[in-house]
Amino acid sequence: MAQYKYSTYLHHDTSVAFDDIHQPGDVCKHSGLFRCETCGDEIAANKGAALPPQNHHQHASGRPIRWRLIVVAQQR
Repeated sequence: MAQYKYSTYLHHDTSVAFDDIHQPGDVCKHSGLFRCETCGDEIAANKGAALPPQNHHQHASGRPIRWRLIVVAQQR
């Protein structure tokens, strides 16, 4: 689970961007932290870069990797 120390640097946002589920290899529309919906593994990814491929890590159950954006890095 993503952690933080200083809540003053975070802002609650209800953007639909947090609702989308992404496939391995999808191109990121936002820089930030992504969490695997199956196992909870978290990664950092940059806007315009591809999310890790299916072989990035495997689940013992054979269930697919699905990424969800959990924290957006604000860029100005």
